[in-house]
Amino acid sequence: QVQVVESGGGWVQPGGSLRLSCAVSGLAFSTSSMSWVRQAPGKGLEWVSSTHSTGDGTAYGVTVKGRFTASKHNAEDTLYLQMNSLQIEDTAVYYCVEGGPGIFGSWGQGTQVTVSS
Repeated sequence: QVQVVESGGGWVQPGGSLRLSCAVSGLAFSTSSMSWVRQAPGKGLEWVSSTHSTGDGTAYGVTVKGRFTASKHNAEDTLYLQMNSLQIEDTAVYYCVEGGPGIFGSWGQGTQVTVSS
């Protein structure tokens, strides 16, 4: 049984930082690419990043490139998302997803990130 569990969301002021974590079990994490996808209130899903199975190499969406950094720690079966210079527009539910970009497998339940003053 695959489990994908996000944590680390919360409230932060504009310009602040947060670090999301995604703990995975029940799948071959070290041979799976992993992604972050977000959904802002009233909007559709937006792809944030996808990291190669080895952890070497991440692609980012244009709205987060240069501000967000994803890292994949195969020894811990954990994916992280370091989010800096957060903007109000980054407010969303953030999902950790097996696979990507393009083809996705198991999803986590999501963690809420709220950026406001």
